[in-house]
Amino acid sequence: MSFEAYFPRGAFAVGSVEPVVKWSDDGQRQGQDLDKNSGHPLWQVRVIDADPDAKKGQGEVTVKIASISEPVLPPEANGLPFRPVYFEGLSVIPYVKEGSGRPRVAYSLRATDMKPAAKSRGAE
Repeated sequence: MSFEAYFPRGAFAVGSVEPVVKWSDDGQRQGQDLDKNSGHPLWQVRVIDADPDAKKGQGEVTVKIASISEPVLPPEANGLPFRPVYFEGLSVIPYVKEGSGRPRVAYSLRATDMKPAAKSRGAE
């Protein structure tokens, strides 16, 4: 899926890039999780969707990035804690989320790379 289709008004990273923890079936930490296709370590970053029409609970998502090295966040925008980002190779993967209540369809976002928004689209 194209970045523009999922984030038509852009996206802003918040917080830091963190490793995705791999858990065993019995709930024990087993280090960093790996991407099943590439074998690269998985990293995650919290992202604010800039679409003002995003539904409640969908304004913040987590994007996982498969990368040999830790992805680097772009600089903050105008001194705010928001960092305009652009994700290359964005994939939206549906899955069934179970827990309290009825199971529901949820989505996992994956990307192959994260770049500063302006530079990735050719603007400065």
